[in-house]
Amino acid sequence: MLIDWFTVIAQVVNFLILVWLMKRFLYQPIIKALDAREKRIAAELADADAKEADAVKERDEFKRKNDDFDRQRNAMLKKATEDAANERSRLFDAARKEADNMRDKLQDKLSDEYRNLHEEFASRTRSEVFAIARKTLADLSGTSLEERMIDVFVRRLHELDSSEKKNLAAMIKSPDTPVLFRSALELSRPQREVIEDAVKATLVTKAPVQFEIVPDLIAGIELVLHGQKVAWSIADYVASLEKDVNELLKAQRKPETNTKIPSPMQGEG
Repeated sequence: MLIDWFTVIAQVVNFLILVWLMKRFLYQPIIKALDAREKRIAAELADADAKEADAVKERDEFKRKNDDFDRQRNAMLKKATEDAANERSRLFDAARKEADNMRDKLQDKLSDEYRNLHEEFASRTRSEVFAIARKTLADLSGTSLEERMIDVFVRRLHELDSSEKKNLAAMIKSPDTPVLFRSALELSRPQREVIEDAVKATLVTKAPVQFEIVPDLIAGIELVLHGQKVAWSIADYVASLEKDVNELLKAQRKPETNTKIPSPMQGEG
């Protein structure tokens, strides 16, 4: 078989030209396009990685800020709760203290009103009793009453025991020291002499007797020696009555005084 070398060479030349043409106009653009695409994809991937990194960073930053916000919110909520509790306690204590003050003031006011009422009642009772006694004795007073008063007083002097007589006599420091004798009415000279004789005989003294008129004795007479006295007077009976009335009022007052006004804050749980 004969080989046509011209044809072979022509075909080789045509193949080489085809290869060059394909490399020049087809392969190179494809390679460039692939490289460009690869670079674009790499750039996009790098950009995506960068964006992902930024997103992760932003997510971490947001989480950190959110955690900080939660901590701050919890701290503020706790502080607000504590402040509210403290304020509530302060207001409650202030209200309790104010209520206690009001209760104490009311208790004091009630006590003052009761005391004033008691004093007014006692004062009016004394005034009425004294007024009635004065009026009655003013209507009944006379010579027989005065003489009877002196008789009762002289008898009382004589009825003193020996120790009482010695004590009274010891109070007379000197014979010149006068013995004070008080009476609600003016005494006649004979009546004074009876009293002087009784005083000197009882106290075994020569001291003068000084007479003094005291209307408040209410038909009474008394012998005074340095704060000690021997007396007889309607006022003694009035004073006894007044004492009994006061003791009765005190006995009735104790339960009311001991009753305390309950605090309006009691019973709070």
